[in-house]
Amino acid sequence: MSAATDTADTAAPLPAPAATKERSTLGILLRSPAFLVGAAIVLFWAFCAAFAPAFVPYDPLADDLLNTLSPPSAAHWFGTDQIGRDVFSRVLVGARDILTIAPLATLLGTTVGTAVGLVMGYFGGWVDAIIGRLIEVLLSLPLIIVALMVLVALGPSTPTVVVVVGLVFTPLVARTVRAAVLSERHLDYVPAAAVRGENALHVMFIEILPNIWPPIIVEATVRLGYAIFTIASLSFLGFGVQPPSPDWGLAIAENYGVLVGGFWWTVVPATVATASLVVGVNLVAEGLQRAVAE
Repeated sequence: MSAATDTADTAAPLPAPAATKERSTLGILLRSPAFLVGAAIVLFWAFCAAFAPAFVPYDPLADDLLNTLSPPSAAHWFGTDQIGRDVFSRVLVGARDILTIAPLATLLGTTVGTAVGLVMGYFGGWVDAIIGRLIEVLLSLPLIIVALMVLVALGPSTPTVVVVVGLVFTPLVARTVRAAVLSERHLDYVPAAAVRGENALHVMFIEILPNIWPPIIVEATVRLGYAIFTIASLSFLGFGVQPPSPDWGLAIAENYGVLVGGFWWTVVPATVATASLVVGVNLVAEGLQRAVAE
């Protein structure tokens, strides 16, 4: 047997294409400064949401009427609010509400939107036309206005906010998934599955869905950023998380009126926290989008 044959026999097997693609995508993400910065911001706030109650210096719900509107100091790093609550503790613990509600709403919107998009793209024809017209009607309305109308009718509560925000994002996710399905529907593996006698549910969820995960993940990450902003806005307007929660949007609403008196520390930390989390999620989404496109 020749040396060339021996070398070929002992060579390591080539990695599977899927595994190679996953490693390539991970490598692109790890070389992306935007993704790394965004991931660090999101992980910081996720850590605060999970563990801040164990290490914050003060109870975020405890008031001190003898120490109201105190400026930042060694005792209270971010000062105190109108009823003497420690702003630093409230900002860190306040990450819990937003990072519980927003991911749940995003998961709901992505799940329902993916199912609707699969149906639209796979069946096409009158099914696609009818659902598409309904989506166009919904998207013609400002999403925050739609959410407010529903919350006014049903009343504000955490489960209601999750459902409303999730369903508001459903048409956007459905439109993205539909476009991805249309690009896959006529590939050989889809007709082959139909020839084997597989039903429509099997073809959509077992055959097509695994091949369109990348755009769905990117879309879900983008929607998460919008969900954070939307939920904070609803809390600011009084239709989201209710007192005495240290939720960021609620904290801004409760102390917005004292800004004219120069008590900026009651509002600015929660505002910066909200903005930083939205920016972090958007940086992660941008990194994912570039990695998927390459």
